[in-house]
Amino acid sequence: MIKNNSLTDNYNSRKMKLYPIIFALILLPFIAFSQKEIVPGIKDINTKYIKPEKSLYTVYYVKGTEWKNLGSLTYDIVLNNNQLTLNNTYTPKDNGKSTTRISTADAQTLKAISYSDDTNNAKLNLDFGETITGNFYSKKTKKDKKLKLNPKVAYFDFNWTDHLIGTLPLDVGYKGRFPQFYYNDQSSNTLVEYYTIKEVKSFIYNSPRTGKHETWLVTVLEESTNATYNYIIDKKDRRLWQREMSMANGMWEITVNEELDYQPIKNKFDKEAVARQISGGNSVIIGTAYARSDSGKRLGGLVNTAKKQYAPRGTEITLFPSSAYYEEWIEVNKKIRKQKKMPEVPLDSNFGYSVKKAKVYDDEGHFEFADLMPGTYIVMVSFDFSNSYNYSYVSGYTNYYNYFGYQGSTTNYGTARQSYTDKANIEKRVSIDKDGEKKEINLKEI
Repeated sequence: MIKNNSLTDNYNSRKMKLYPIIFALILLPFIAFSQKEIVPGIKDINTKYIKPEKSLYTVYYVKGTEWKNLGSLTYDIVLNNNQLTLNNTYTPKDNGKSTTRISTADAQTLKAISYSDDTNNAKLNLDFGETITGNFYSKKTKKDKKLKLNPKVAYFDFNWTDHLIGTLPLDVGYKGRFPQFYYNDQSSNTLVEYYTIKEVKSFIYNSPRTGKHETWLVTVLEESTNATYNYIIDKKDRRLWQREMSMANGMWEITVNEELDYQPIKNKFDKEAVARQISGGNSVIIGTAYARSDSGKRLGGLVNTAKKQYAPRGTEITLFPSSAYYEEWIEVNKKIRKQKKMPEVPLDSNFGYSVKKAKVYDDEGHFEFADLMPGTYIVMVSFDFSNSYNYSYVSGYTNYYNYFGYQGSTTNYGTARQSYTDKANIEKRVSIDKDGEKKEINLKEI
């Protein structure tokens, strides 16, 4: 089977029971004689599509519309001495112990060279050749077993399957059949299993970060169990966008590419530099945060006349240095909002290193920041406040009469004051020109 490295050690043995073997055996003769044999070294394999890089995937169990996050899967590929080494690491969502598998193959043919893993239950080391040698150590029994295995056919190490499919000359109608080696101590007589590429067709994949991509949707059948795998592979660079594996009772395991290389912000965020800037100087910013009474709000046709409203005691004030990275982040997201095609770019995960907090310490909106180096800073605050406005209303009428009857009336007006809750969102840029400077500012709603 195309072994899913994201699952627990006993998953593969359980999954073997999910599908009737006899049905697969009935299909096998028809599949085997109609498919191209894909083995290490054939001309269909173009390993230029396997890039030495790190990629990150999130693994989900999906049934209907419910998606359950299981954890993350990292592929880290290194090219050295005409060998490709794949470090495959799965980390559970609950931050449990990671499982790492390391597989090395020939950089041109993908012929297996070596493999090792260290899982919860065992350690396995293999050296591939005409005879496969190695050892299997069970952590349960504390026993070490020397291995000497002799597969009867050529094969690929199961760890490379996700990348192997992307090296093939995919096109509508392309079909093939490939053997995969996997060692299972519980069923060590079965060393090589076959998979059939049943269908290749065009598909549009919609990335939440980079929009739409033209891809191949490759459907693969696991012959021994009749399980189905769907691979979504980019037509241009053969990136694996998504892998889907059928399970029992309508469940699917879906592995989604998180696009580690997605970097729309060209300027790099320097967390060490910004951390120094907010803590390594002698400059001070002091200020007052308040909402102005002449904000221009009109309710009931009259202008707001409430007095200055200070940020309440304990209100949090945020400060961080402006930088080329931050300014570019603002511009990039402005364009994204205008185009309305994809989500906005989040701030760098380390941006918190640049943020300094202070609190309003009295009833008149005062706050202060110390230990700042020269530079430009963004100071921000958000707070709720009560505001009010005056309005007039008709309180009644006075009617006038004389000997001849009704002579007319006048309208009587009253005045009142209405309160409402408002929110102030204030941002101000402040420049410190020299070390030791003391800057006084007003954070006021304009």
